[in-house]
Amino acid sequence: MNTLRELIFEEDGAAAAEYALILAIIGSAIAVAAVLLGTNIGVAITDAAECVANPSAANC
Repeated sequence: MNTLRELIFEEDGAAAAEYALILAIIGSAIAVAAVLLGTNIGVAITDAAECVANPSAANC
């Protein structure tokens, strides 16, 4: 019975779960930032390619 009581009140597992949750949140934020940044880089490269192909375009 003592061992069961120790397992119930042990907080080491809770700390590991909290670290896993923090890691998941940070990982999600990095993934979203990478997608948004990738989209913006793609648009910038497309704009640059259009300026190289047509230097008299309005946005060059």
